Amino acid sequence: FSEHHYSHAASAFFPSPFKEAIVLTLDGVGEWATSTVAIGNENKLKMIKEIHFPHSLGLLYSAFTYYTGFKVNSGEYKLMGLAPYGKAKFVDKIYKLIDIKEDGTFRLDQKYFDYATGLTMTNKNFNNLFGQKPRKPEEEITQFHMDIASSIQKVTEEIMVKLAKSIRKDYGIKNLCLAGGVALNCVANG
Repeated sequence: FSEHHYSHAASAFFPSPFKEAIVLTLDGVGEWATSTVAIGNENKLKMIKEIHFPHSLGLLYSAFTYYTGFKVNSGEYKLMGLAPYGKAKFVDKIYKLIDIKEDGTFRLDQKYFDYATGLTMTNKNFNNLFGQKPRKPEEEITQFHMDIASSIQKVTEEIMVKLAKSIRKDYGIKNLCLAGGVALNCVANG
C-alpha cells in the first residue's frame, strides 16, 4: 500500500502540467503525517518534510467545524461558506492555540483539544477561550459563529501562504501543487 500523503501528492503532481513542482499536502492525518512537502520531478516524488499528528492544520479546522455545530469530515465546507458573513475578530485567540514558526511549520497546544485522547474535538479550555460551548446542530447560527468561521478561515489562509512562501524560498521551485483535505479549501487556494 502507498502511504496516505504519497497518494495525495501523486494525485496532485502526476496529472499536473509540471515536469517539476513542490507538492504541499495538508490534511487531518494519514498514518502519522498531517502536513508534508514533496518534490515531484518527472515520474518521481520525494518526500522531504513532514509534520506529524497531533499537530494538524486539518484537525485545527475540523475543531472549528465541530465548535460551530457542523459534522467533522463533511461539514468543513459549511464553515468555509459561513466565513464571509463574519469578521475575523478571533484571530488573536486562535493564535493562542497554535505556535507558528517563521517557515510556517506549527504545533498545536493540546490543552485546548480532545481529538487525540477524548471523544470530542475540543474541550473546556477551548470553550473558555472563546466564551461559549460548541453549538449544537439544532441551535441557531449566530454572528458569533460567523465571526469564528471568518477567523479560522483567515488563520488557515495565513498558514498556507506562509508555508508556500517558505518552501518556494528554500527550494527555488516555482511550481506548486496542493493536495489533501485542506487543499479542498478553494478560498484559501485563491
